[in-house]
Amino acid sequence: MTATAKKYGPDSGASMQIQVGIITVSDRASAGHYDDLGGPALKQVAKEIGWHVLAEAIVPDEMVRIQEAIRSFARQGCGLILTTGGTGIGPRDVTPEAIRAMMRVELPGFGEVMRAESMKITANAILSRNLAAVIDHALVIALPGKPTGAVECLRFVQGAIPHGVAVAQGKPTSC
Repeated sequence: MTATAKKYGPDSGASMQIQVGIITVSDRASAGHYDDLGGPALKQVAKEIGWHVLAEAIVPDEMVRIQEAIRSFARQGCGLILTTGGTGIGPRDVTPEAIRAMMRVELPGFGEVMRAESMKITANAILSRNLAAVIDHALVIALPGKPTGAVECLRFVQGAIPHGVAVAQGKPTSC
């Protein structure tokens, strides 16, 4: 864990019960060609933080399928939807486009922090298209497909998530 990830204290999200949906975006995992590792890694971290994982899905790298999963999870009451995969520059990496096509507002600070902190670990982080947005009443965060990268990036932005979820859901905040 990096120094940035360690600095999160009492406002790290443990005090707010967040309903989480996790979507793995992968042609190969959705076809059963290999086991999904990213989704379970994110589920473990969510549980450690004290969030409740309400829904999980594995979908292929297809915009419509990604969007359907996001809308479904939002309707089910997920205040936080985490996607893992499809944020690179490959021809089938369409997760950011799927999210941008349906978002109400993008939150560029999330992607900026994830890339900046990841650059301290790997030079290839500059190729990542991680982002966050509000869709319906959910905060949606697109994370890398590699399990360690997904977990690291979630940890980098973890401190802002409870407030982001509260605002997205229209709950009163201290701001």
